Amino acid sequence: MRSRLAAFAVWVAAVVVAWPTLAADRLSLDDAFARVAATYPELRLFDSRGEVLAAERDRAALRPALVAGATVENAFGTGSASGLQGVELTLTLASVLERGGKLDARKTLARSHIDALAPEREARRLDLLAEVARRYLAMVAARRQGEIAEQDIAQRRRTVAAARQRLQAGASPESVVFTAEAALARAELEQARAQQRFDAARQYLAALWSEREPRFEAVAADPVRLPEIADFAALTALLEGTPELVQFVSQRRVREARLQLARSQVTADLSWQVGARRIEAGNDFGMVGTLSMPLGAEHRAAPEIRAAEAELGALEIEREAREIALHATLVEAHGRYRAAQLEVRRLRDEVIPLLSRAEGAAERAYRAGAVSYLEWAQLQSERTAARRQQLEAALDAQRTLIEIQRLTGQAFVAGPSTDKGNTP
Repeated sequence: MRSRLAAFAVWVAAVVVAWPTLAADRLSLDDAFARVAATYPELRLFDSRGEVLAAERDRAALRPALVAGATVENAFGTGSASGLQGVELTLTLASVLERGGKLDARKTLARSHIDALAPEREARRLDLLAEVARRYLAMVAARRQGEIAEQDIAQRRRTVAAARQRLQAGASPESVVFTAEAALARAELEQARAQQRFDAARQYLAALWSEREPRFEAVAADPVRLPEIADFAALTALLEGTPELVQFVSQRRVREARLQLARSQVTADLSWQVGARRIEAGNDFGMVGTLSMPLGAEHRAAPEIRAAEAELGALEIEREAREIALHATLVEAHGRYRAAQLEVRRLRDEVIPLLSRAEGAAERAYRAGAVSYLEWAQLQSERTAARRQQLEAALDAQRTLIEIQRLTGQAFVAGPSTDKGNTP
């Protein structure tokens, strides 16, 4: 399990490129994982739960206590029993002799609870690591959206400059300049919004380790670089090792131990007591002893046995239902990733280069007076929209990769990325 978590950290670092660094505070993705693991309250609760379960294990290993007793008879009565003249004192030692393997069943149940805690903690830790990756990806996405907005601003400024030149030459009305300046203002607004989203995403990430004022910064990263993943059959095989299903193995041991403990109640325990009695009349001593056993133990244990058997049977149904749900989620995630990967690749190799050439040709034609401002501006908008579409598809693929990693709990990148990034 630890090796899978280590692989997960390496994989996320490869997918999302690098963790933001600052001269005063260099923070890697592994450092972020370590901070969350050390400070997140829910993970620390597992340590407390482990201590509680360890104490319960020690308590389950205890045998029935020995009970020391003293009995006084024929004291403070009347006649020959008045005062302490005829008193009889009996000292006893009593306990219960457990039968049917109750002690071993209790210890097995306590150990199974401890064993079940580890997969539960690892599953929660894996969920938390995925959340760290998602929040970091949101920060990278905001930075990339700002870069696209910056590119849009650059081309809109060229449009404004060209419109002013044509206005001065008397070849274009003043309304075209105003329209171009409005488009530039929209692009600047989008850049400011992207910066706000980046700041919020950084704060949201730092909140995982309770940092109120983040002191780290994100370096340039390209989420459009998508790795190749294994085929669906290989990913399906990895589901057997997912922590969500491993937990059912631990829960089965718990319920089997509970069933064994219930079955041990069929055999009744023996209560025993031995002691010595002092007889005042002859100043003699005698031994006393009792042995008792409750009747009907099998009848009383039957309901608990049926309940334990039903719980054990229900666990198999729960596991089957969970496995079906995980498989369906994996099917959907794998399909989404392949579709997003195809969309990113086609936009990169075909759509964006064609729109870039068309926009360049439209700029030259506009400056020459061959096309209108609207035709040039429309191509600029389409080029920016294609870049944003590519980014959204890439982000959807990255989120899907994180979800697949969370499902399988293992590194699954089959080879290096075949994507070369976005084309300007």
